[in-house]
Amino acid sequence: MSPIQLQSITGALSTPQIAVWSGAVASGKTIASLLAFLILITRAPRTGLIVVCGRTLQTIERNLLDVLQSPELFGPIAAHVHHTTGSTTAVILGRTVHLVGASDARAEGRIRGATIALAYVDEATLIPESFWTMLLSRLRVRDARLLATTNPDGPRHWLRRDYLLRGAEIGLRHWHLTLDDNPGLPEGFAERLKRQYVGLWHRRFVLGEWCLAEGAVYEMFDDDRHVVDALPPIDRWLAAGVDYGTVNPFAGLLIGVGADRRLYVTAEYRHDSRHARRQMTDAEYSAELRKWLAHVPRPHEITGPDRAPARGVRPERIYVDPSAASFMTQLWSDKVSSVTAADNTVLDGIRAVSSLLGQDRLRVHRSCTGLLAELPGYSWDPAWTERGEDRPIKVDDHSVDALRYALYSSAWQWRAVLRLPILDLAA
Repeated sequence: MSPIQLQSITGALSTPQIAVWSGAVASGKTIASLLAFLILITRAPRTGLIVVCGRTLQTIERNLLDVLQSPELFGPIAAHVHHTTGSTTAVILGRTVHLVGASDARAEGRIRGATIALAYVDEATLIPESFWTMLLSRLRVRDARLLATTNPDGPRHWLRRDYLLRGAEIGLRHWHLTLDDNPGLPEGFAERLKRQYVGLWHRRFVLGEWCLAEGAVYEMFDDDRHVVDALPPIDRWLAAGVDYGTVNPFAGLLIGVGADRRLYVTAEYRHDSRHARRQMTDAEYSAELRKWLAHVPRPHEITGPDRAPARGVRPERIYVDPSAASFMTQLWSDKVSSVTAADNTVLDGIRAVSSLLGQDRLRVHRSCTGLLAELPGYSWDPAWTERGEDRPIKVDDHSVDALRYALYSSAWQWRAVLRLPILDLAA
């Protein structure tokens, strides 16, 4: 371990109440904080609960319990960490540990009334402020402690503004770690991370800065680099993304894997009811979407006696705006296969698209005019930035939303094909 990791462990044991590790991805925050947590479990009073909190139970299992159960990382201690997947408790070093997901403000009800002796919070910037406040109020026994890890967010985020900057006043100690503070990284891993994250995400997750989300969301987008006039042979028709609209535009995008191991936005369907002066029903949109897919050209494929270019594509998945339940029902009744609700996790989706653009693994055919018109102007909302939250402006975002739906929801398909590592923000 590095000197700052060791210092943070010993410092956390003597911290009056709150210990926070922040900094770059894969900087060793989790390992150092978990070691401190294990030591404190052996010292925690029996009169209070021990809780581990994260955005969801699944993230707690993946980011923390799987790590603690690794003999390679924790040696013989791993045999003393017991958990059944899906259970809301674990047994660690003989103590029952309660696992609490905190994805929204309602989560505070799960700890209301509890008396807590020791708490651990994974990715603190992702939990609601109301939950954090309630958690602090539950630390009611003598020498109760709270340990937390986080990647940086905006400089006005409540965790930085009200806690990290006021550490001396409130009994909080804070350690900031960089990639260089983790000597356990495999050779070349840090360099891959530096290439993987671009723009805002590079500043936060590689440099560890608490920086503003300002300007263009996809600031790395370059028309000369990312827009193509001709497509390569497409090996797989991976996904279609659909952003549903009645008054607002309806956008559909088709994603393929090129022979050069890049992702290509090959075609676009778009209906703007304001320009067309006509709104369409779910049944009409279903018919139009099927018609569009049936006529999409397949580059470098020839068919028929006249050797005309082949047309018609059946994507492996069609990811639809999850709020468009009635439209998905229409597609299912029309026997359109592989239709599913898209993953609408906005920031993680933006991060995935940004990473692909930054590594030049995503290109767009020039015929996708709606998407190309939206990408340069898609910007962070300064009003939300002032409140400490990252949100894009909800204007002219229909094709970029369809792109995010298709790419983030299909990441499990294209990561192995493109030989890209998983975006792991918790390491």
